Amino acid sequence: MSLSTLILTALAVGMMFGTVLNTTFPLAIEPFDRYLLAPIGAGFLRIIQFVVVPLIFSSLILGVNRIQGTGQVGRYVLKLMTCYVVTSLISLCIGMAVALCLQPGAGVTGFTVPATTAATVAPDAIDWLVSLVPTNPLGALSSGNLLQIIFSAALFGTGIQMAQAQAKPFVELLESIYTISEKVLSVILYAAPVGVFALISSTIATQGLGLIVRLSLYVLGLLISTLIMAGFYLILLTLLKAKPGKFFRSLIPSFFLGFGTASSNAVLPMVLQNMQEGYGLRSEIASFSLPLGTALKRDGATILQGFNAIFIAQIYHVPITPSLLFAIGLSSFLVSFSTPGVPGSALITMATVLSAAGLPLEGIAIVAGIDRLTDGFKTVLNVVGNGSNAILLSLWEPAPPELAPELAPESIVVPVHESIVRH
Repeated sequence: MSLSTLILTALAVGMMFGTVLNTTFPLAIEPFDRYLLAPIGAGFLRIIQFVVVPLIFSSLILGVNRIQGTGQVGRYVLKLMTCYVVTSLISLCIGMAVALCLQPGAGVTGFTVPATTAATVAPDAIDWLVSLVPTNPLGALSSGNLLQIIFSAALFGTGIQMAQAQAKPFVELLESIYTISEKVLSVILYAAPVGVFALISSTIATQGLGLIVRLSLYVLGLLISTLIMAGFYLILLTLLKAKPGKFFRSLIPSFFLGFGTASSNAVLPMVLQNMQEGYGLRSEIASFSLPLGTALKRDGATILQGFNAIFIAQIYHVPITPSLLFAIGLSSFLVSFSTPGVPGSALITMATVLSAAGLPLEGIAIVAGIDRLTDGFKTVLNVVGNGSNAILLSLWEPAPPELAPELAPESIVVPVHESIVRH
């Protein structure tokens, strides 16, 4: 079976195993989860993170190095940020509109909300902007902070272009790191079915299906919002004649891995592989825009924050006024760009949105149990949005005429991926 089929099978078997464990063997949940499922799942996420930093750092610098001139780098960033802002606003409107129409909080009963709920408030905008600048590039790499890694890679890439021939040994070293990282990734991906099985089994076994039933309208609303936004990208790529069928087919393995891990960071190496080999995205576009989008582009988080804030307002019978909608929309939009690409990160940034809108933080406790399951929807949409915006940049920045035949999607060849293609 192909890797995507194996991951899908592992997802289905893991959900069934978790359900059986939760409903039939409740006493076995704690030892199974503590000594088997949780360690395997956590170990898989850690081994994926092991290859993310060297792969992203090297690919970003090589991508910047392929872009001729710092002015073109700035143009790429400006165009990407324009795409990010527009599509994020659309996703925000979709999430809030579905919540207002479906009213998932109107019928929620039976929850005991604690008097106080501990929540970590995300940093404000100024602190967040300052935090983008690393004091030590090695510190950024060791901490795995993608935004700081992107900043460091941009500076190194600019320095390489200015040094020209003197930087050739360093560029060759980065090319070796990139190739080695891809070989390591090809080995790690063989463990993906086991890791996905453990992660989804642990979630279903510990949380159970009862919570899903009680919050079924909430889950349904998030799923509908996700599908509408994915449909928007499908229509947009169709209108632009950007081969949407090929795009979605190429990302199937990434979708399954993203749903199972609920981590945009963890799925990024596979997205890079799928978009270059499966879809044929130009390497300088892929290596630059996809890591940047993983750090900044969060359609799933944008939908969740707006949808969830309205859901909590409905539970607490807070009047839905224009000023409340504006506060929810503005804070959700800003927070979405600083949401880490790791499981459960939305619960942290959720506190900022609720505080800005004047809604009770205790509402976080209501959705905390279901968040790990809905995290899968958000991650899949993040992958779709990131890939789609990278395609928009490639259409906005067409290849030079002398490179166009070589870099066309139908004929692209990426030598460093040949061994993976054979697998």
